[in-house]
Amino acid sequence: MAEGGAITAPAPRTYSNPRYPFVSCEELRRGQGHKPLVIVGAGLVGLTLAVDLATRGIPSVVLDDNDTVSVGSRAICFSQRSLEILDRLGVAERLRAKGITWNRGRVFFGEREIFGFDLQPEAGYGWPAFINIQQYYVEQWLVERAVETGLVDLRWRSRVSAVEQRPDCALVRVETPEGGYELGCDWLVACDGARSFVRDALGLSFRGQVFQDRFLIADVWMKADFPTERWFWFDPPFNRGQSALLHRQADDVWRIDLQLGWDADPELEKQPERVIPRLRAMLGPDRPFELEWVSIYTFQCRRLDRFVHGRVLFAGDSAHQVSPFGARGGNGGIQDADNLAWKLALVLQGHASADLLASYDEERVPAADENILHSTRATDFITPKNAAARAYRDAVLELSAGQPFARRWVNSGRLSRPAALAASPLVTPCPDAEPLAPGAPLPDAPILVDGRSDWLLRQVGRGFELLVYGDPEKHGAAVRAAVAAAPLPLRPLFVQPPGGASAGAAVDRDGIIARRCGLTDGACLLLRPDQHVAARWGTVDAAAVRTALLRGLASAREATEAVR
Repeated sequence: MAEGGAITAPAPRTYSNPRYPFVSCEELRRGQGHKPLVIVGAGLVGLTLAVDLATRGIPSVVLDDNDTVSVGSRAICFSQRSLEILDRLGVAERLRAKGITWNRGRVFFGEREIFGFDLQPEAGYGWPAFINIQQYYVEQWLVERAVETGLVDLRWRSRVSAVEQRPDCALVRVETPEGGYELGCDWLVACDGARSFVRDALGLSFRGQVFQDRFLIADVWMKADFPTERWFWFDPPFNRGQSALLHRQADDVWRIDLQLGWDADPELEKQPERVIPRLRAMLGPDRPFELEWVSIYTFQCRRLDRFVHGRVLFAGDSAHQVSPFGARGGNGGIQDADNLAWKLALVLQGHASADLLASYDEERVPAADENILHSTRATDFITPKNAAARAYRDAVLELSAGQPFARRWVNSGRLSRPAALAASPLVTPCPDAEPLAPGAPLPDAPILVDGRSDWLLRQVGRGFELLVYGDPEKHGAAVRAAVAAAPLPLRPLFVQPPGGASAGAAVDRDGIIARRCGLTDGACLLLRPDQHVAARWGTVDAAAVRTALLRGLASAREATEAVR
């Protein structure tokens, strides 16, 4: 959480924020109105949710009190899972073209490099471990994609000033340059950030931990030949007794994090006359640079007790907060949107009851807890609070320099990983689920489609799908029976082993799908609309598929009856 605001260069070298016009609406003329779905906050999470819903045919209204995207780069590290989600939404290729791709990192202790690591040692994925790109670019591209869909009503300079819960709807008061209006909705999603007005209006509060330390986070423009890697220092010579982090972004912008200590004065430390000497000590006296964005942060690891409150749902920073180490904030928020969008779509389309939305709590609260746990442990390791903790940390760092087994104990921020939903009530357990258990996201792999190279994940994510490994002629009858028995549209996808040539089926070009998913001839995976595995079997069984689908729709009673 930023303290005392942020500073920017008088004339940013690399990016000029677009300004979006206020557009009058029908509700303003009438004084009131009703929409099926309203999203508060046109930031990274709110825009991701709106675009995801639009790809599923669901319109939304997005309210934002500003008229532009983020100021300052904010989130910069977009994980492989986020890239896969954004690819499905039609914007990820822009991140690849503009951003900085990286897989490797280095850890330093004092003046020594003690080890390096590779976050993606195996090939055969459509996306790298991470792409670094400033958040404002991603938000701008999501705005453009939202407009392109024709289903997202973006309302800039529209501030929510009141929220009311009713049994059958949520009601918000919206203030604009031309006056105010009331807008009712079946569902209201709060994506309005760490200082969420919606959260405060409902009298909700976070629980968790605020860390007694402060960090300087600066974006600087400079020409540098440093490798495209994540560099983290413990006790560096330019910031003795503290830590530091260096990341490259697009446009020759570099992110620098410097630990300052709890006694640092936030107002004083964000002043250029204090920031610039610290950066010169790190970068060297002769390297020119310019400040683009500076903020002083106190890290917090907190969340709401639950994310679903009647007709109001919370996502992203309005629901949970973590420290920046590990890139778990923005990536966690994107996964929130990915989890929630398909559920809202099925409810609004009448394919599922509102009971399905309760699973958003059951899946994303544990995911938030996992992020908070890793973030808390990283912050404790980076900022030891007493002499014993520091002695332990320094001993681990020394040991890791020569002993690879000790490197897993070094915690400079466990980098974001996708949530595995094995405990979800929507997932059908499987006793023999190695190497891919139900609840996990489907791993990507190279495929051939009609002789052309493509990626597996680009074939799934439109709805519930049944991925069958094998020849369509051999297994087609069983699959047709499963599709006919399904309680909602179910799309079959055949994947053949290497060398397969049946029309209409993808080919596991290098055999990676069989290995990563543990599939043999006739085996199948039931995939959710968010590309997570809902169930798996050794053979296609129509009754089992139907039962798993009902379970995946949170139709517990119907699933039980189907088993009987």
